[in-house]
Amino acid sequence: MSTNNPAPHPADAKDRESIPEVANPLGLDGIEFIEYTTSKPQALGQVLEMMGFRPIARHRSREVLLYRQGGINVIVNAHIPMLPDGAAPTDKPVIAAVALRVRDAAAAYRSALDRGAWAVPARVEVMELNIPAIHGVGKSRIYFVDRYEKFSIFDVDFVPIPGVDQHPPAVAGLHFFGIVQYIGNDRSEDWAEFYRELFGFTELPSEQRFGILPKGRILRSPCPASSRFHLQLIEPEASVLDVEGDERMQRIGLGSPDVLAAVAELRKRGVEFVESSGVHTEDRGALTKTWLGSVTFELVQNKRG
Repeated sequence: MSTNNPAPHPADAKDRESIPEVANPLGLDGIEFIEYTTSKPQALGQVLEMMGFRPIARHRSREVLLYRQGGINVIVNAHIPMLPDGAAPTDKPVIAAVALRVRDAAAAYRSALDRGAWAVPARVEVMELNIPAIHGVGKSRIYFVDRYEKFSIFDVDFVPIPGVDQHPPAVAGLHFFGIVQYIGNDRSEDWAEFYRELFGFTELPSEQRFGILPKGRILRSPCPASSRFHLQLIEPEASVLDVEGDERMQRIGLGSPDVLAAVAELRKRGVEFVESSGVHTEDRGALTKTWLGSVTFELVQNKRG
């Protein structure tokens, strides 16, 4: 080894031990939309409108509506799948898909497959985009979308409803905070590895929790801070048998810089919240009642939005 090289600067030694930024292998940049399937789209639409969403566009060829408030897009899909093994939507709404924003959808899709994901066969009709997707929890899908800024997927697949504001403001700064996923007994590590290996999620320390329902594991996406979201993995109570079919995306978490202000505004719109000895509205969070047997929203104190 040469003795002519200068000694390392103290700053270089510090940098050598600095914690690297969280890896973002697929280039995630937040959630583009959450999709519900239901055979009663009008009933779910009424719930969404109480929550501050507005229907802004219809799909060109399917019974699908786009609801929006602020930067939150929710799709209500009542279209009967054409696949032989496809099941028609049920009365009880189900979170059927989440679309993730990425830098390059095709590259993200290929990378996910290389990392072990299962592909969802595409069935693209006339005037529709081919949006790549992989299998998620239960029968859900995870889409990859790279058109979400000036030109979005909705500009191709949807027709705006005449006279409707295409960018309705969010109630009290509501924005996507995350998704709660129900999983089987002793499946936490399996699902944590799934999201870690495929997408670059990191698990938060057990003492770092949000809102008023802190059970399970919390995973943080590798997105930039302005679009970051979380996944909460919750196993059944010890007395509940492990039923694989019960694994699903359970509810949407909405962040707000002021939960109490959001609750007050939503109550004016007819939204009811759970108020019990164990779960009740606080400045940290709140939980809506359950509509249509399955639809509920969790509010979480979060300054972004």
